[in-house]
Amino acid sequence: MSSATGAVKLGGGGGRGKAKGSKKAVSRSVKAGLQFPVGRIARYLKKGRYAQRLGSGSPIYLAAVLEYLAAEVLELAGNAARDNKKNRIIPRHIQLAVRNDTELSKLLGSVTIASGGVLPNIHSSLLAKKNGKGKVEPGSQSQEF
Repeated sequence: MSSATGAVKLGGGGGRGKAKGSKKAVSRSVKAGLQFPVGRIARYLKKGRYAQRLGSGSPIYLAAVLEYLAAEVLELAGNAARDNKKNRIIPRHIQLAVRNDTELSKLLGSVTIASGGVLPNIHSSLLAKKNGKGKVEPGSQSQEF
């Protein structure tokens, strides 16, 4: 018995610093198997005062959702970069990726991507009309002098 009350201390160290047999700290991101920072997201949720109380699972869930969305956008943007024979993703590739995917386009419908440009599109009424034999009608060509 080490104290006057008769209780036995476990772990050693007297409550200051790390005990001799303590393990290395493991982050909540590692425990959840995520790349996004769970602790930082929890801090932002607390600091933002979105609610009086914050559940322990909510920052993990939010980090997982954000990581999934980022991975989805980056995968599609990487494919767009590869289609353009580029190794580096630029805002144009992100724009092409988002606007060609229906669900991402709906999610980011009101978002403007700086230096993203627009999707290549020519209205069908501006294209030259063709006859049934594959020849262009004489009146539909532009007049050249």
